[in-house]
Amino acid sequence: MNTTFTHAEIVERTGIDEAMIERLVHRFYDQARADALLAPVFDSKVHDWDRHLAQMCRFWSSVATMSGTYHGSPMPKHMVLPIDAAHFDRWLALFEATAHEVCPPVAAEHFIVRARRIAQSLELGVALQAGARLKVGERFHRGELS
Repeated sequence: MNTTFTHAEIVERTGIDEAMIERLVHRFYDQARADALLAPVFDSKVHDWDRHLAQMCRFWSSVATMSGTYHGSPMPKHMVLPIDAAHFDRWLALFEATAHEVCPPVAAEHFIVRARRIAQSLELGVALQAGARLKVGERFHRGELS
């Protein structure tokens, strides 16, 4: 079974377009910036929100539709943040709720599957940077580091 899709095939199958991505990204970050757990992390690192939102739109366009508009490396930026499983869980909860709010079901699910993979990968990178060696299925909690 071929599971590799082109940009055009993904757009046709999901209905995701740049306007939907922009609505999702802007709505999500409105909520994240007001969230008690996530806002301090963003406030400490993001100083130009217009630039950040544009970059996140390019990122999600590339992740969701294979548009190729994002050229960057998110892992190093996240590895140095004081975050752990609680932050990733909250990020995912907000992202998933926002995707369901602003996207049709097939598009929301498409975004959510990718968001979960991204969160898992970034959490592993953050844990590794902090010196934790997670086993399969383990989560990273900073308070549990010895």
